Amino acid sequence: MKHTYKIVGMTCGNCKATIEKKISELQDVENVEVDFEKGEVSISMSKHIDIIELQKILPSKYSISEKKFVTTNTSSLEIQQEKSKLGQLKPLLLIIFYITSASILLHFKNWSWSDFMIDFMGLFYIVFSFFKMLDLKGFPESFRMYDPLAKQVPVYGWIYPFIETALGLMFLMRFEVKIALIITLVVLGITTIGVIKTLLDKKSIRCACLGTALKLPMTEATFIENAIMIIMAILMLLNTL
Repeated sequence: MKHTYKIVGMTCGNCKATIEKKISELQDVENVEVDFEKGEVSISMSKHIDIIELQKILPSKYSISEKKFVTTNTSSLEIQQEKSKLGQLKPLLLIIFYITSASILLHFKNWSWSDFMIDFMGLFYIVFSFFKMLDLKGFPESFRMYDPLAKQVPVYGWIYPFIETALGLMFLMRFEVKIALIITLVVLGITTIGVIKTLLDKKSIRCACLGTALKLPMTEATFIENAIMIIMAILMLLNTL
């Protein structure tokens, strides 16, 4: 019998080899084929293996789940998948909520849209760079899966968390804000191109926006968070003209 499963957490060719090796070690597995682009693994087995056993054999960074097949009655399945997606994105949504709340509280007595946006962008960079710093070794591998520049220049993935930290400090300290805005447009513009391509290709990969500590899937939320920062940067630049 042959079963196909979804795999989340693959970031490179080594991941593909690791998954194939680990699953093939199970006693009743006859053949394993990993499709890196689709984020799927097909397993031929002599007798059925519970998905819990498959998850146990894999390193914790990978998540395996049943592949959903669409039928004529898809409403309940779509609702279940949407709930699962929101559950995975909960950490990201909470972080954005707290950053927004903090930026509002800093200026609610003497409200200023420009100051709000500058502090939002500063806090955004500081918090997001913090999570990337937690795994400086693993982040570049995940980042280059979709960032065009990191694919061509590997060292860019290594220095990217430090670029974010520097930009965060520049915004919060009001140091050369105009330069920081221009760098923001360039850096996030490049990343957003890669995000859009990944979403259009429907690749199942991990989003590196919060590093590798949190297992976030690449979804429209990644595009939205980048778009918010880009729009703010454009508005602030226009305001300085």
